[in-house]
Amino acid sequence: MARRRRLVLAGWAALLVACAALYPSLRSDLSAPDYRVSGADSTRAAQLLERYFPDAGSEQDVLVFYSPTLMARQPSFRAVVQRTLSLMARQREVSGVVGPYQRGGLQVSRDGHAAIAALGVSGDARELFSHAGQLQALAARSQSRSVQVWLTGYSPIARDLMGIENRDIERAELIGVPIALVILLLAFGSLAAAVLPLLGAGAGLLLTYGVLAILARAFRFDVLLLTIVTMIGVGIGIDYALFIVSRFREQLALAAPSEQGRDDHVARSVAVAIATSGQMVMFSGMIVALSLASLFVLDAPIFREIAVGAVVVVVCTLLAALTLLPATLAWLGPRVNRGSLSGRLQPADARAASERPAGWWARWAETVMRHPLLAACGSAAVLLVLTVPVAGLRTGINLDFSALHASPAGRAAQTLSSSFTAGALSPIEVLVLAAPGHPLPHLSRVQERQLAASLSGDSRVAALSVERRGQGILATVVPAVSIDSEGATALVGRLRQELAPRIRALTGATVLVGGTTAQFVDLSHETDDKLPLVLALVLSLSLVLLLIVFRSVVLPLKAALMNVLATGATMGMVVFVFQHGHGEHLLGFTTPGFIQVYLPLSVFALLFGLSMDYEVFLIGRMRESWRQTYDNRLAVSSGLEHTGRPISAAAAIMVAVFGSFITANVLEIKQFGFALAVAIALDATLVRLVLVPSLMRVLGSVNWWLPGSSRRAEEAAPRA
Repeated sequence: MARRRRLVLAGWAALLVACAALYPSLRSDLSAPDYRVSGADSTRAAQLLERYFPDAGSEQDVLVFYSPTLMARQPSFRAVVQRTLSLMARQREVSGVVGPYQRGGLQVSRDGHAAIAALGVSGDARELFSHAGQLQALAARSQSRSVQVWLTGYSPIARDLMGIENRDIERAELIGVPIALVILLLAFGSLAAAVLPLLGAGAGLLLTYGVLAILARAFRFDVLLLTIVTMIGVGIGIDYALFIVSRFREQLALAAPSEQGRDDHVARSVAVAIATSGQMVMFSGMIVALSLASLFVLDAPIFREIAVGAVVVVVCTLLAALTLLPATLAWLGPRVNRGSLSGRLQPADARAASERPAGWWARWAETVMRHPLLAACGSAAVLLVLTVPVAGLRTGINLDFSALHASPAGRAAQTLSSSFTAGALSPIEVLVLAAPGHPLPHLSRVQERQLAASLSGDSRVAALSVERRGQGILATVVPAVSIDSEGATALVGRLRQELAPRIRALTGATVLVGGTTAQFVDLSHETDDKLPLVLALVLSLSLVLLLIVFRSVVLPLKAALMNVLATGATMGMVVFVFQHGHGEHLLGFTTPGFIQVYLPLSVFALLFGLSMDYEVFLIGRMRESWRQTYDNRLAVSSGLEHTGRPISAAAAIMVAVFGSFITANVLEIKQFGFALAVAIALDATLVRLVLVPSLMRVLGSVNWWLPGSSRRAEEAAPRA
């Protein structure tokens, strides 16, 4: 990379220009988050509903008409309704329209100022997302000065949320990136060096967008993925570049260029940086990618999309760190120290060996190792206490209507909730189908009334309608509560456990409960069922890779145990804050009483991989010292001395970047940002600065034990 730096830099420039050109197509190919589970009842219900009841379409949206001055039965109000419905009916993607005056006035609010119409929309998830924007524009165009018209439903809500999330990302970057630059400047003591990690992270992220734009031709990606990819890309991109640049500057300061040719000295410094820190970056990235790839075992598109996006961003970040960054360092050479701060603010590793003072980090390591058991037990106790709230973890899906208050879909949802019922946004669908070739036995009117009465007596049910067609019966249950509430989830449970078996007994037919809320329930079950498998995969894959990296049995086991503790403590904090509601006013949210269903598994896989970053760098540097001295105590203090400053800087940057997302208006982004920021803070303080040196001291030379190895074999190994 150093010798062919001009070719590498030119190639990257062309590649990034192409990726920038592809970015708009990626944005246009995004769709709403897909909460379906392959083979689940709700997924089968959606597929069969489109076949047997085509008027309902792939998605049922709602047109909301509202006027503060006119009544829904007045001619001018009705004229707006008729004009809108006529316009909608002419659209190819609209499979059916049911107006507010077609059911005896049941779709007009009690105060008479609002009316709703049901809209069936056809298409796959990506098309529905695109159609939502077009239909929202038509609704806005058809309204009058007196009557407002809004479209709401799952895809319109997701589309409006995308706009809010984009603004959240931009605001977070405006907060996090300048803070990261200041921290980098203090860490490197040089403006030129401080800018490099930001440029490297930006290049890796832009390459990721380009790759995802190409993959989007064959795979479906949702709007949430872009947020997650941006958070991961910025965080690890800065992280990886920071360690490589630190090692390059350290190596550059070891010998004066006058002792050898400048180009050879710079190239050799680049080579050493990549052979040491670069190698650790590669292994660290592999652990992150493998951890996140474990999400593929879940039969749910949303987890697979997160896995694909996360793996792509890790690979692209590694490519930038291992090709673009070394070529840039070779091009800069000693100019990497341009814009240097005063001597006292320079890191010790960037100075010549004769000018380096005794390090604070080495003294800290010695302090911890004087009382290793006390330090280890104390920090482990803190992490265990923070983990306690995980025992009460509850999951669900929160669509976060509060963030949508100013958007068209959000205003429509608010009108639905106040003038009709919140559940009208997306009713629960009970589909009854006879087996092929067998007529469906009709429910008697008495039996039908009994079933209706059993549901109407439920306070969670606002309305019930039954439609018969050919081989099927569709019972539409409108909840009296929001579709993402615990009440709606409980209603789905009752329909599946009580109503569905009764209908099967009466008719002998297939009974499926579908709808958006049913999809949420099925996703929760899938997550709970696959949790042990994901945990086992993440732990086993990480242990194998760490065994290869560290050439030790004890160190991988210790690293896995510490990461489980840190991740458990992080999730405990997330539950304490976002489920129990402590800090609602401070962070600006209202707790739904649960955590987003995909957050625990996604965060576990991501945090386990990210926390391994510091373990790999820290233990890798300790192992270098061990192979030179075979003095465990010296290896621990030396490793912490060389990596303490960059690890602390990297952690501070990650906390700043991830923590900036807590300012988001969308709750799920707040949760992700909070979880990642807390995890990195705990990992870089309690784990890396206390647990690691104390346990390394307690275990002594056992740390480096590997069956079949010997000291002679270690001595014969090549040294970095």
